Amino acid sequence: MQNKNELKYINALNVINGVGAQKMRQLMASFASPQKAWEASLEELIESEIGEAISRKIVEQRTNIDPETEWLKLEKENIRMLIETDPEYPCLLKEIPSAPYVLYMKGELDLNSPMISIVGSRKFTDYGSQVAYAFAKDLAKAGITVISGMAYGIDSIAHRGALDGGGKTIAVLGNSLDEKSIYPQSHLQLAREIVANGCLLSDMPFGAHASVGTFPARNRIVAGLSMGTLIVEAGEKSGTLITANLALEFNRDVFAVPGSVFSPQSFGTNDLIKKGAKVVTSVKDILEELNLEEVHEKAFTPAKIPENPEEEIILHILSTDPLHIDNISKTSKLGTATVASTLAMMEIKGWVRNIGGQNYIII
Repeated sequence: MQNKNELKYINALNVINGVGAQKMRQLMASFASPQKAWEASLEELIESEIGEAISRKIVEQRTNIDPETEWLKLEKENIRMLIETDPEYPCLLKEIPSAPYVLYMKGELDLNSPMISIVGSRKFTDYGSQVAYAFAKDLAKAGITVISGMAYGIDSIAHRGALDGGGKTIAVLGNSLDEKSIYPQSHLQLAREIVANGCLLSDMPFGAHASVGTFPARNRIVAGLSMGTLIVEAGEKSGTLITANLALEFNRDVFAVPGSVFSPQSFGTNDLIKKGAKVVTSVKDILEELNLEEVHEKAFTPAKIPENPEEEIILHILSTDPLHIDNISKTSKLGTATVASTLAMMEIKGWVRNIGGQNYIII
């Protein structure tokens, strides 16, 4: 593990726009220490072969950057910093050609544990929501860390499923990890829950905001960290397909959940299947493909053993298709109050889920 002084100067260099992973590696190879690289003259920087333009940028911008101040900003927000020589740096991520030299981390998690990414469209269907939630929850129960990008739609649903499954989850962000930079800000509370049950990751320095260009860079980390990537829903031109293509480029498994041929949100996933993505209909399919048989038993919800006649009746009525409480009451011939109280207990047990508007599904 690097000492604070070394990390402090690496972080300061990372603050300068244009000093990416490759330039950072060249600097670390050319100078005796990160501090020497930070203090190097223009001529010395040019000799390191990082290029004259970026050398001049370093000399110009470092006059306005105090390495100690920048480091204290990270400490104040409990943001840790890993570099690729750190033992904690994820081994799978090192394998990709575009691996970040610097990773920022908020939270505590073994980054070398088995991980699966779940990604999908911001515009999703009820079907996509159910699939993302159920797969993430079952993976979490199986001891697999669920990775996603905390975006609107399928990503955030996957994080919620993993959290509700009592497991770990990682949100890889296209912005800095300080709370003011979290994007979208409406997911700030979700980000805090993820920190408490996993971690946030980014390669962007303190105060960096999300932009159109930062999301593809974020996606390479999502794909690079994962043993495999599950695509739940994706339209014809969905950004989700960038992650799928990166996973294929990195020689990782790509899984896809088949969807309706009439649904625009399933065009991308169905097309991936036609091109060779592995069709999955359960978490067991993923675990078997990745030779994770030892976690199979943990992946499935224990048998639902009704404790009373009301639970037994409702269990027989419910399925993965949403059913309104009024229809449940009508079909079961149980009073609405009885159905409501029974469903409440079944939800506490993790057997059913209210997906909104008093529509219930079995899980």
